[in-house]
Amino acid sequence: MSQTLNLTLKIWRQEGPNAKGSFESYQANNIPDDASFLEMLDIVNESLIENNQVPIEFPHDCREGICGTCGVMINGRAHGQEIGTATCQLHMRKFNDGDTIVIEPWRAAAFPVVKDLVVDRSPLDKIVEAGGYITAPTGSAPDANEMPIPKDVAESSMDAAACIGCGACVAACPNSAGQLFTSAKLWHLNSLPQGQAERYKRTEEMVETMEQYFGSCTNHGECKEACPKEISLDFIAEMNKDYMKSKVKNRKKAGQK
Repeated sequence: MSQTLNLTLKIWRQEGPNAKGSFESYQANNIPDDASFLEMLDIVNESLIENNQVPIEFPHDCREGICGTCGVMINGRAHGQEIGTATCQLHMRKFNDGDTIVIEPWRAAAFPVVKDLVVDRSPLDKIVEAGGYITAPTGSAPDANEMPIPKDVAESSMDAAACIGCGACVAACPNSAGQLFTSAKLWHLNSLPQGQAERYKRTEEMVETMEQYFGSCTNHGECKEACPKEISLDFIAEMNKDYMKSKVKNRKKAGQK
């Protein structure tokens, strides 16, 4: 049977990228415990609008843990305390009546605040634009067995492809590193036959684009703990190996011209 919660919210409010932000307190009363975290924010915004106050800007889209659009720090943790759960999948039954919840945007130099809880995550797009694709012509859909791929390779690639690009790994990392995101995007293609033609060119360009925006990885492992899809740290090791090989292979190609 559904119950209701009365909560105190301390939410980061910031009018724009160059404005000075601060925490403001709000009462969230009669919140159904089967509501999602974003639905709770919707209820609070409805109350603000009814009282002619400016609603809280927060990132969201699919609300199904697929698109990677949502994501806030909840009580100091990216996406909140539940492992393998995006903000939109977190339900209010995980909180207790009378709780105080601190909500703030991703805290990373690469993700400047746009407004309130919304940040600019376009540096993640820059990494994908640098090489997160294949140029082989695909034509019509091939038969499923036309290019045999070992089961373990296919599963590993799909595990990497599960990354939704929410940026929680960056927000959770003490160094604001982007290695988990980048390695997942790389391994998704680098592990497959279709991705081999550009494997080392892709790796070099994506890693060096990442380094323009993000800090260095020092193996804290906070990224994996914050990831709603539980992306493996093994992909970072694979990325590092391919990057070292790329510096040799790409240099050889350049010398052949």
